[in-house]
Amino acid sequence: MTEQSDFWREAMRQGMGQTAFLRALGGELLEFAKGRGRIRLPYAPHLVGDPRSGAIHGGVLTALLDQACGMAIGSALRAPAGMATLDLRVDHMKASLPDIDIIVESECIKIGREVAFARAHAFQSSPDNRLAMATGTFMLMRLEART
Repeated sequence: MTEQSDFWREAMRQGMGQTAFLRALGGELLEFAKGRGRIRLPYAPHLVGDPRSGAIHGGVLTALLDQACGMAIGSALRAPAGMATLDLRVDHMKASLPDIDIIVESECIKIGREVAFARAHAFQSSPDNRLAMATGTFMLMRLEART
C-alpha cells in the first residue's frame, strides 16, 4: 500500500467516524478496515421510537445500516471515490431492548467499476440474535485527477 492510499484511507476513516449524523446519534466507529466496518450506538432515550417498550426507532437502525455499508465499501476501495446509495433493502426482524447498546457490523461484497455491494446487520448482545439486516447497492463516483 502506498503512502498516498494510506493517507486517504485514514482521512476517510476519520471522516466516517465524525459525520454529523453519527455524532448527533452518539455513535462510535469501532472498525474501518479491509472491507469491514463496525459501529457502536449507545442506547439513548432520544433515539427511542416506541416509548412503551423503549425500542430504538427503526429509522435510526436503517440509517446506521446504510452508513455501515458505505463504510465497508470505503475501507475496501483502492482509490478515493464518492458514493451514493442506489438501493438499500432492510429487514427488521425484532425490536431492540432498552438500555443495551446496538452494534452494526458490515462487509463489502463486491466492487465494480461504477457500482459496489455491501451488507450489514445490527444486534445487541450477540451477532446471532439480529435486530435487522441490510443489503445495499452503491454508485461509485471516482475522483480522478483533472488536467
